[in-house]
Amino acid sequence: MNSPKRLYELLLDHCTSNAVVDNLLIGLVWTLCQSRNDSSAGLAMSPGIATRTLPWSGDLSGKAITDLAAWILDWEPYKATVAMAAINSCLNSRALPDSVLLENTGEQSNLAVFDYFLPQLQNKNVVVIGHYPGIEKYQNQMQLTILERQPKPCDLPDSACEFLLPYADWVFLTASSITNKTFPRLAELSGNAKTVLMGPTVPWLPQLHEFGIDYLAGVEISDVNALQQTVAQGGGVRIFNKGLRYRVAELSPNVSMNWLKQQIADCAAEKNQLTQGMESWYADGNTSRFPDYQTLDRVNTRLSRLDSSYKPLWDNAANPSLN
Repeated sequence: MNSPKRLYELLLDHCTSNAVVDNLLIGLVWTLCQSRNDSSAGLAMSPGIATRTLPWSGDLSGKAITDLAAWILDWEPYKATVAMAAINSCLNSRALPDSVLLENTGEQSNLAVFDYFLPQLQNKNVVVIGHYPGIEKYQNQMQLTILERQPKPCDLPDSACEFLLPYADWVFLTASSITNKTFPRLAELSGNAKTVLMGPTVPWLPQLHEFGIDYLAGVEISDVNALQQTVAQGGGVRIFNKGLRYRVAELSPNVSMNWLKQQIADCAAEKNQLTQGMESWYADGNTSRFPDYQTLDRVNTRLSRLDSSYKPLWDNAANPSLN
């Protein structure tokens, strides 16, 4: 098992830009973070618990995305949610791997992922973590069990995961589990199943294959203005008809290798650019520390972790007998 903290280190590695927060919305269902520098945006599911005491509210616009991303290690749910949205605004603005764009299907576009996998789910033991509105319609096509932190009728409490996940054929895992820190254990328990990490909170991170994730079912934002209005007006499943659509990416070894290879190349190029900037800085006679030194240090760390993720895949590809 990977260290539970490793995933969060990988996520933070990808927040190395100088972007700052332009707009942050904490809606009833979704939290949206938009950056000023490159107009990118990221989503995370809001905590769903009422509060009147957010001491930092009104003060986040103009702050560095990296500062908010650091909250991902916090246990306070609103801070962790803001962090996840900030991380996704960095990570999900980059090029996607080979993936399938799912068409919206009217009022139940939030279920497009289940429709996509439905031929493979017939009569299978399927556990869904998180209650997706309308999911009950699949009850007669599979052995469907829904685990929910706040159970609805016919749901089971999320504590049932210890008993059910090891025996599931398929697991659909809400990406909000990353925010609330239950992901490492849930992914470990799902090790015998085909596992899909899904929802607008999904980060496009190829290293998720290291945690046993077989598919990422995240979103592509097509109209950030429509999405912003829907989030601000309390939209839940409506966001799937207002500015975004699902994409599904398979984390097979070959796909993950190609995806990581591209990220390594992009990271190396970023490092070279920063290194050249540092050389010019000191060549001009400056004696103080290079202004982007911390960014360069983070890029070096990310490059090292990308290499560590790529090497096992490379070794397995070169020596299939090791699999």
